[in-house]
Amino acid sequence: MTQKIPDPSLKYYINAALGRKATDLVVLDVSELTSFADVFIICTGKSHRQVSAIAEYIKTDLKKQGISPISIEGMSDGHWVLLDYGHILIHVFYDPVRAFYDLEGLWADAKRISVADYVEPNELKEKNGVSEP
Repeated sequence: MTQKIPDPSLKYYINAALGRKATDLVVLDVSELTSFADVFIICTGKSHRQVSAIAEYIKTDLKKQGISPISIEGMSDGHWVLLDYGHILIHVFYDPVRAFYDLEGLWADAKRISVADYVEPNELKEKNGVSEP
């Protein structure tokens, strides 16, 4: 099930995640399932180095928009980087680590948010990193 959250700032987070060729981007509405976040953005990098580069790009790009993280975990390892923006948590995984932790399975009751509602279709084709239901 796909649902659009009326948060126009979500486009900044999604575009930042796609900015360094993150793949398999999934956006989950967890607002009805937990009190610590409203949205999870989950994406994948092809190597430890790319995971760190994606996370660094997200941090830098969002800072240009005046959005700073509360905390960042895992940046130096490049296995799983968690960028905490309060109501939005961004998880950048190295592919085997993402499969192991299976956040999509753990949060299977979360509603999926369509990335296409926040990113222009031609940008999606260019960035080619979106996993739609």
